[in-house]
Amino acid sequence: MVDRDSSPPSHLVFTDLDGTLLDHRTYGWKEAAAALEHCRKNGIPVILVSSKTRAEMDVLRRELNLSAPFVSENGGGVFFPQEAFKDAPAGAFPSKIRGQEGSEGLWQWPLGVPYARLVRALSDMRKSLGLSLKGFSEMDVSEISRLTGLDEKSARLAAMREYDEPFIFEGETPDDLRPLHKSAAERGLMVVSGGRFHHLMGNNHKGNAMARIESWYNKQYHLSGHGCIPTIALGDSPNDFPMLLRANFPVLILSERNFPDLEKRIQNLKTTQYPGPKGWNAAILNILSNSKEKADA
Repeated sequence: MVDRDSSPPSHLVFTDLDGTLLDHRTYGWKEAAAALEHCRKNGIPVILVSSKTRAEMDVLRRELNLSAPFVSENGGGVFFPQEAFKDAPAGAFPSKIRGQEGSEGLWQWPLGVPYARLVRALSDMRKSLGLSLKGFSEMDVSEISRLTGLDEKSARLAAMREYDEPFIFEGETPDDLRPLHKSAAERGLMVVSGGRFHHLMGNNHKGNAMARIESWYNKQYHLSGHGCIPTIALGDSPNDFPMLLRANFPVLILSERNFPDLEKRIQNLKTTQYPGPKGWNAAILNILSNSKEKADA
């Protein structure tokens, strides 16, 4: 709950899920339990930012006992659990979702392109480029389950897309993806790559959604300029880079992929020693401990 008469949180934590807070293979998060509990006890919002759907993320944030806003589908939608923000000022939330399964108690900022348009665009791109592209909209639950490693119940939630069409190349992925990116841009869209899939979406991204949430929190506490709440961002894939670029404390979670030029692009970037939630846990506790020591000095 945001209490504007209280002190602002010491940090805002923005985190990717798959391969970051969640283990890439098992989707487990227990190795991050200590840092999550530290954030909870100290009133530090942990803001989930993922390519996952609203339906998937609402289940997960309840499992993690998180009440902060969360961002679905690579920045397509920002959702606020209404029970945690009931004291927010009038007009803070532009719209309330109505009539959608699993949406009770969530307020929404829609930022992305509607899903039906993305599905049509991917079909057009496949034909014009002669590429074997297959989107989630063409997959049944069992195929989504096989490709993601999710059980069928979770795969059904993953199929409930609103702002992002994940897709794969059937066969080998081309070395040169520039024609694909150009084709998307001609349609006012873009393609980003995640840990498992490529994603077709509007010109929204995790960094834009992060900026909106940062601004919202700072306004609640009447903060601006150098007094704004410091941000931590953690991710492991190119679709996380816009978020890392914005953060005061950017963290690249160790993975099987290398991004040799990333440290030149992102100042103060730290790479974890361990992958997944173990690396996440160590990074959060280290940043918060060092920040406290500086504040106490």
